[in-house]
Amino acid sequence: MGLPALEFSDCYLDSPQFRDKIKSHEAELEKTNKFIKALIKDGKALIQALKNLSVAKRKFAESLNEFKFQCIGDAETDDEICIAKSLQEFAGVLKNLEDERGRLIENAADVLISPLERFRKEQIGAAKEAKKKYDKETEKYCNVLEKHLNLSSKKKDSHLQEADSQVDVVRQRFYEVSLEYVLKVHEVQERKMFEFVEPLLAFLQGLFTFYHHGYELAKDFGHFKTQLQISIQNTRDRFEGTRSEVESLMKKMKENPQEHQSISPYTMEGYLFIQKKSPFGSSWVKHYCTYQKESKQVTMVPFDQKTGGKIGDEETFILKSCIRRKTDSIEKRFCFDVEGADRATMITMQALSEEDRRLWMEAMDGREPVYNLNKDNPISEGAAQLDKVGFDLVKKCIHAVEERGINEQGLYRIVGVNSRVQKLLGLLMGTADVDLESSTEWEIKTITSTLKHYLRVLPAPLMTFQLQHSFIKAAKLDNPESRLSEIHKYVHRLPEKNKTMLEITIKHLAKVSSNHKQNLMTVANLGVVFGPTLFRPQEETVAAIMDIKFQNIVVEILIENYEKIFQMKPETATVQPNPSLNSAQKKSSEPKTALCSQRPLMLFQTLSNENEKQNSIAVSSNVSVFVPTVNASSSSKTNRQSVHSLGSSDTEVCAMKLDRPNSLLNPKRKPSLTSPLPPSPSSPLSPTWPMVSAPSSPVPVSSSDSSPLSTQNRKARALYACKAEHDSELSFSAGTIFENVHSSREPGWLEGTLDGKTGLIPENYVEFL
Repeated sequence: MGLPALEFSDCYLDSPQFRDKIKSHEAELEKTNKFIKALIKDGKALIQALKNLSVAKRKFAESLNEFKFQCIGDAETDDEICIAKSLQEFAGVLKNLEDERGRLIENAADVLISPLERFRKEQIGAAKEAKKKYDKETEKYCNVLEKHLNLSSKKKDSHLQEADSQVDVVRQRFYEVSLEYVLKVHEVQERKMFEFVEPLLAFLQGLFTFYHHGYELAKDFGHFKTQLQISIQNTRDRFEGTRSEVESLMKKMKENPQEHQSISPYTMEGYLFIQKKSPFGSSWVKHYCTYQKESKQVTMVPFDQKTGGKIGDEETFILKSCIRRKTDSIEKRFCFDVEGADRATMITMQALSEEDRRLWMEAMDGREPVYNLNKDNPISEGAAQLDKVGFDLVKKCIHAVEERGINEQGLYRIVGVNSRVQKLLGLLMGTADVDLESSTEWEIKTITSTLKHYLRVLPAPLMTFQLQHSFIKAAKLDNPESRLSEIHKYVHRLPEKNKTMLEITIKHLAKVSSNHKQNLMTVANLGVVFGPTLFRPQEETVAAIMDIKFQNIVVEILIENYEKIFQMKPETATVQPNPSLNSAQKKSSEPKTALCSQRPLMLFQTLSNENEKQNSIAVSSNVSVFVPTVNASSSSKTNRQSVHSLGSSDTEVCAMKLDRPNSLLNPKRKPSLTSPLPPSPSSPLSPTWPMVSAPSSPVPVSSSDSSPLSTQNRKARALYACKAEHDSELSFSAGTIFENVHSSREPGWLEGTLDGKTGLIPENYVEFL
């Protein structure tokens, strides 16, 4: 369970529960402080270990570089020269790699150690200083208050008034320090989520850069490695040849050896790996294969060399054709396809080496594959168009996904192999007829990546460069209804082909999101994936990068409101009400989370004069929302307590006023579907005191949490205060936790337990935990 929220309003009560909450936050900060200390220590140890490893590898490279081969004779062959300089090449590669590791070690202190140490000292240290100040003011306030209460009432009024004023000043100072301390604690708790993790991410990125550099070195070294392997093999072959000739001569001198009979070059036998396909994937089974050129008969025997026994039945067929498998068409090397005269499907075989494959293909009269430059080359930007080919491509991909993989986890988030994606895109944009629905050759991730890649390589984004700024501006509006209305309007201003393609795509994404419990792709996840796909800035700028989150919001709104946006004209569309304002007016069997178009973009509300309206700051949907828990109003006659300003000599500090809806003022009332609702968090009647941040995106509710009426014995939290007017009702304040909450026979009411007492609770006054 997470840390309890610290309410600013609790600073004025300073209750034991509030102090316990502060202690839990302080304990968490202390634990974080100790962990960062230990992490810094381990990080320094890791950096030192990297230094030691680098020193050892450099020493090893120096040893290789210093050694020189001395060959027999007064001249060296090209192969011998290549082998002689190989150690120096090895040393150069290692030295180059260690130079990159040195840069990693150099930056490690600045990237990892310093930010962690700075966060620990500046943030956690500041919180500790604020605690000292808070403790000091607490002690001062308590001492002054005790001294003030001990004054005799017989003293002069002027003296008593002066003492009252002094207590008010100290009390006000105590409240200010308390509020500042709570704010600082929350700030540090939130900061640690990014300032603590970001240095670790940067350090890992350095490691990845180092490993990538090693990979690039290996690729650059590949040419020399191949040449060296050839030279070694040539030298080995010459050695073996000389040795065999000497041994043969020696044996001939002892006896007459029998002549060795040569084997026909057109008959091959040996081990091959055969691809076996099944509904659960493909596997490679080792076979001992023989081929007779005269009869074109191929025999395959599954055989395990480790156990020395057969693992299946022998299979024989007549060879029809043999084609070499292109490297980019399969993840395995040394492959070729064999077609049998009496077989319906191709057999994919893997040889033991490139040379082995060449020999098998030579024996089987194999041929090279036909290269189609149009489909093998990557599709460049501009080659894809919103034409019949493009629409057919999108529809084929969508139909295949909905038929085969709508419930596949990570749909559209997991990417396919680039070579496979390029090949499929080339086939779909060419004249080839590709079966995506029943063929297992194409994985779902390849099909989804092909669809996304096609949309990305269009000459202009689907949402067009001209309207992109308008869509993003609409997503930044504070009013959810205005957001939806503006986006609705701009969708119908898209060119007809763009609008049609967008409708096809969004309709499909709506189906994907409706299966999010299986594929884990919620509307928010799809927005992240398709935001950069449907939008594309004309120029890469910092501003364009900052607008990415709003692109995602536009996609979310399109998915959530698909039917309204694409099936209704903007001028005739009616504005959808905000579900958060109608939760008590509509009884549904399953509560729905607030749509993206209806989520407030308010950061927090600031304290202003009593007659001023609250202001909201528009930010992205990823920013936390500060939601008030109590209602402040100076006009209600049913307020339980009055609010008085601090520092006055003739007033006392009291709790905030708590408004109650009219439906609770009538003794004979029971809430109904027409009863007024409690003020929403964005209502002008909401309090001006900000609270702890909560996630701006609601958490999806599972089917088992569908409705308060279908939920039995759940915990719930009171959103508003309520005073019981009947014996069957419960009195409670905002934030109260109820136990065993379940449906009631009374419409609009729930039944729950509070402090051992069971009674009725207004349904629209609680949220389930």
